Amino acid sequence: MSEQMSYSVPGMHCGHCEAAVTEELNAIDGVEAVEVDLESKRVVVSGSQLSDEALRAAIEEAGYEVAA
Repeated sequence: MSEQMSYSVPGMHCGHCEAAVTEELNAIDGVEAVEVDLESKRVVVSGSQLSDEALRAAIEEAGYEVAA
């Protein structure tokens, strides 16, 4: 069963940011798709058995902070 998790990542502002975040998130087991909207600073991750903790860690690994 596919689920979606959404995050606000205010530090993203360019294609490089988008690529870095997407690459880190795609490396996580269960992630099927990553959508980054630079205008709204939102990241939507789709997949199965997603771990909120792992997804947040991946965004931080890419060098960005997840807003509360």
